[in-house]
Amino acid sequence: MPPFERHVFVCTHGEYCPFDGSVEVHRTLKEGVAARGLKGRVRVNKAGCFDQCGNGPMVVIYPDNVWYGGVTLDKAGRILDEHIAGGRPVPDLTYDASPGAHKNGPRMAAINAARASSKTPTGTD
Repeated sequence: MPPFERHVFVCTHGEYCPFDGSVEVHRTLKEGVAARGLKGRVRVNKAGCFDQCGNGPMVVIYPDNVWYGGVTLDKAGRILDEHIAGGRPVPDLTYDASPGAHKNGPRMAAINAARASSKTPTGTD
């Protein structure tokens, strides 16, 4: 028997997932696991980049090998209730892609533009 029934990884690294709220998604899942008495059976970890930039926040659950993309706090709640606690993946939220890197160029450009527009110009008189 493995040390954990489920291992949940949340991308909290890089330029894109954190911009879209992955740190909050991680916290929500971690606190939700503890609140449901699943700590010790389910492990929630911060993870590095899954090479799916612009499709996040990304959440991956093993050993189920289920990937979720674009995870909001509301979606995290469903994943927590239905998959992590309930044992059933959430089909309408799963991220389905062929193996390999799948970068979402338009979303990455939008995030970069939002960052650029929020920077305050320096040296203005």
